[in-house]
Amino acid sequence: MMNEKIFIVEDEEKIRNELSIFFNRYGYETKYSLNFGNMVEEILKENPHIVLLDINLPQYDGFYICRELRKKSDVPIIVVTSRDSEIDELMSMNIGADDFVTKPYNTQILLARISSIIRRTYNNNEMEIFEYRNLKYNLSTSELEFNENKVELTKNESRIIYTLIKSKGKIVSRDELINALWQSDEFVDDNALTVNINRLRRKIETIGAKSYLQTKRGQGYILI
Repeated sequence: MMNEKIFIVEDEEKIRNELSIFFNRYGYETKYSLNFGNMVEEILKENPHIVLLDINLPQYDGFYICRELRKKSDVPIIVVTSRDSEIDELMSMNIGADDFVTKPYNTQILLARISSIIRRTYNNNEMEIFEYRNLKYNLSTSELEFNENKVELTKNESRIIYTLIKSKGKIVSRDELINALWQSDEFVDDNALTVNINRLRRKIETIGAKSYLQTKRGQGYILI
């Protein structure tokens, strides 16, 4: 299963860090930016599954960011405010927010709301897309995509890229990859792994992702 990405728009460092640690503990990937004057572009660049958006921000408030973001994206947005105001809640909904919470909030309830919105918003195919540095692997179709170029993968190539892309830039040993391939009655030896790795590398390069799959001699393989 992929890690769903939460983009946190919060100017208070302590709150931002606490939320990141909390969400990471439950398997979510978190992103944020301090470029508050260009926040909409920062969010779009990260392509998150959901945005946690504080209202009280420097330069542009959360209402403005929500309104501008909604012009360009359907990403779910939860608006957060320290003001318990029905007007704020109504305004948030009118400009396209999916939910509204007030501080101080129960983090477990916030987590449940995030999980619920993500489940409602994304169908299975979309949630089975794994991405690393613009290289996207669709688990349901066994397709690899880079800059809108696509290539189909074999069963073994799919298992290899799935294992590598989940590792997020960390070295994966040959033994780990052989174990990933050993999911059928067919015998997978060391040479078979090398053959599959070479085929996968060629396919990755044909769609434009040059030098993404690299060999670390004596250690294994890595996506960089």
